[in-house]
Order: sequence, then structure tokens, then C-alpha cells
Amino acid sequence: MMKSEDKPRNDAGVDEGEVMGCLSNTMRTAETLLRVVPIGLCLAALLVMLKNSQENDYGSVSYSNLGAFTYLVYANGICAGYSFLSAFYTAVPRPSTMSRAWTIFFLDQILTYVILAAGTVSAEIMYLAYNGDKDVTWSKQCGVFNGFCKRATASITITFASVACYILLSLLSSYRLFSSFDAPIPFLSSKAVEIAAFPR
Repeated sequence: MMKSEDKPRNDAGVDEGEVMGCLSNTMRTAETLLRVVPIGLCLAALLVMLKNSQENDYGSVSYSNLGAFTYLVYANGICAGYSFLSAFYTAVPRPSTMSRAWTIFFLDQILTYVILAAGTVSAEIMYLAYNGDKDVTWSKQCGVFNGFCKRATASITITFASVACYILLSLLSSYRLFSSFDAPIPFLSSKAVEIAAFPR
């Protein structure tokens, strides 16, 4: 009669393979949810800004009149699309390879900076709209276009919520990459060890 192979167990008698498998599934589920959340956030920020326009006795203003807000719309659209594709990719179990880990890490970093730049530049525009700048004789505009400013502020706030998600995703993909794989170029890795070990 064939005997079942002994599986590695810890001192408590728990199967280490099962523990690692459960941990991997939990991390994959958490990462998938973390990639799904920005889809709704980015689309919400995009739609709020797309509908943002106001007309009154003093004139009219639309998000398309400001390059920063136009960039915010495009950035949120791109990030929503990437979040959808990466969530689908992450949800499907597949063996981890260096090329896949580097690809996810690289794209996460790029999209984080893209959405962060969109939120930061737009926030600067809103600061000037609320407070003006006496040095360059820019007057406050939100007293005139209050509704426009409120909707723009809401869109920017939602965008920064997306930024928070992308920062967490960047940290997660960085941890997975650098804890599982060595540097892609052995020469650089060995040189780094030599420099660290060189006596000063």
C-alpha cells in the first residue's frame, strides 16, 4: 500500500504549504480589491469634472478652459482602464515570474505618478482660484464661479483618494518583486555587494 508523502509541518503540526497557500490567496484577493476600488474613484472624478461648467452674468467657465483639469480627466480615464485590466490580471491565479512582477511594478509606478501629478497640478489651480495671487495680479475666482469651484474640488478630492490606492499598490508590487527576485542584472547586484562591503 502506498504511503502519502510527508508534508513539511511546523512545531504546531500545521502544514506550512497550506498556510503559504492561504496567505497567497488572501494577498491576491486584497490586491484585486485594491485595484478594483480606483476604477470607481477614477470614473467618479472623471464624470464630476466632465460635467463641470458654469455660466452667469460675469461669463462662463468650463473644465476644458484649464489644461490642468483636462489632464485630470485624461489621467483618471487612463488609470480607470489600467485598474480594470490589472484587477482582472491579478484575480486570475498564475505562476509568478520575474518579467510579470517587473511589468506590474513598472506600470504601477508610472500610473501612480500620472494620477499624483494630475491631482497636484489641479489642486494648485484650485488654490489660486480660491486665494488669488497678488504678485501676478490674479484675482480670486471662486467668489464668482462658486459652483464650478466646488465641483472641481470634489473631483480633485476623489482623485487623491485614487492616489492613496495607487501608493498602496506600488508598495505592494515593490514588496512582491524585491522579496521574490534578485536584481535583473547580476553584474549590478554583485557590484552593489562589493561597494557595501568595501572598507571606508
